[in-house]
Amino acid sequence: MTQVIAPTRAALSILAGMATLGLSDNFILYITEDSSLWQFHLLRSVIALAVMIVIAMIGAGVIRPKRFWAVAARSAVQGIAMLIYFGCLAILPVGLVVAGFFTSPLFVALIAAVFQGKRITPLHAVAIFLGFAGALMVIQPNPADLDLIAFLPIVAGLFYAIGAVATRSWCEGEGTLALTAGFFVMLALMGAVGCLILPGVGAGADGFAARGWMPLNADMLFWIALQAVGTLIGIMFLFRGYQVGEASSVAVFEFSLLIFASAWAWYLWDQAVTPLALFGMALIILSGGVIALRRA
Repeated sequence: MTQVIAPTRAALSILAGMATLGLSDNFILYITEDSSLWQFHLLRSVIALAVMIVIAMIGAGVIRPKRFWAVAARSAVQGIAMLIYFGCLAILPVGLVVAGFFTSPLFVALIAAVFQGKRITPLHAVAIFLGFAGALMVIQPNPADLDLIAFLPIVAGLFYAIGAVATRSWCEGEGTLALTAGFFVMLALMGAVGCLILPGVGAGADGFAARGWMPLNADMLFWIALQAVGTLIGIMFLFRGYQVGEASSVAVFEFSLLIFASAWAWYLWDQAVTPLALFGMALIILSGGVIALRRA
């Protein structure tokens, strides 16, 4: 039976997913003072995996991958991207982090050209240039006092792009639940390693990535669980959007995360975005949209 295409419902699903993810990503700031990056990923992954096991038990998907090492390699690359991304959220403005992360479509285009022999059209080239120019407008680096940490979200975008290419090249035919479970299993393992080897002392957002296992409290568990649930709800909205809409049409709506994450950060944390940074975000959205549509 042919799937009915509902573009309006697909767009609304993607926007709902991005609004949910934009909010849940901001929850990380509630735990950066007393928790750790590694503890967060370990506990969040355990919660997410428990939900996915229930989903598999009721017959809504299969967790076991067809090619274990391919899924593991893809999960490792995307796990590194998430470690950098959430580590940056603790110490950098949310809008800056999300903007840097959304350079990933630009890297996908470059990887396809350099390693897969795909041709970059003049329009692609202009879009890539504008996208990276937009990222620099958001970061606004000062040559006299260059802070390389501000560029880490772009590194996260690079790793996420590698994982996106690997999803198609290495993991074709794998189920969505298997890929998602593999991703969270890898993050749980990375979190466990960090908790074991790093000291469980200290406080403050600056030490979020340098601490291991920290004493648990009710507030910490609440925000980590809420973040995990928010992430799963956001992902389900995304899946639904791609089920009822054409991928080439709905992919551009993912860039609304830039708007939603920045808006939530302004509302919750009073993190304002400068006019230049807003213009840079607009360039990133424009360039990513052009590449997504042209690729499709």
